[in-house]
Amino acid sequence: MNNKSTLDLLDEVRAIAQQGINHTKDMYDLQRYQRLLELAAQHYAEHTQLPSNEVRLRFEKELGYITPKIGVQGAIFNDAGEILLEKRLDDSLWGILGGWVEVGETPEDAFKREVLEEANLVVGDLELIDFYTRLPGKHNQPHTSIHVLYFCKQVSGTLKKSFESLDLRYCDHRAIHHWHKDHQGQAEKAHQHWLEVVKYAR
Repeated sequence: MNNKSTLDLLDEVRAIAQQGINHTKDMYDLQRYQRLLELAAQHYAEHTQLPSNEVRLRFEKELGYITPKIGVQGAIFNDAGEILLEKRLDDSLWGILGGWVEVGETPEDAFKREVLEEANLVVGDLELIDFYTRLPGKHNQPHTSIHVLYFCKQVSGTLKKSFESLDLRYCDHRAIHHWHKDHQGQAEKAHQHWLEVVKYAR
């Protein structure tokens, strides 16, 4: 069995276990589902290089019907074509601003909230650039996630980094060599979009 097949199998076992823990009323079934989750976490850890107890804690926070997590990222450029990037506190790598969609939020509202929290900026209307999928095991994560990439412009606010960032500034994306997960590809795609916007604005 190849690595992808193994991870697909673990993802299904994990989902069954989490749904079972959330819904079962039988004590013995609960123990079985908890054991399934423990086994899934152990084997995920082998493939993702994360500690098994950390993987299990992540899973236990997401009980119920299991769906992919939704993330939002956005590209904000200055007039010189430099993109706003943060050097993240969690891994010391450079990335586009963004985060996870919370309960009761639209993706658009989630991104605007993240930009305000992370950069003290208010942005205008969002323009969809693309969707990205991270499968289990990719970038050392144990779950599937879908990421929405937006293009937008600053409306107001003064740039200020939050406690989540080591640095925050506009950069030429070509000068950055240490990227968070798949953010390099997103930055390149966003820059191409910015070039098209500038071209049609002339």
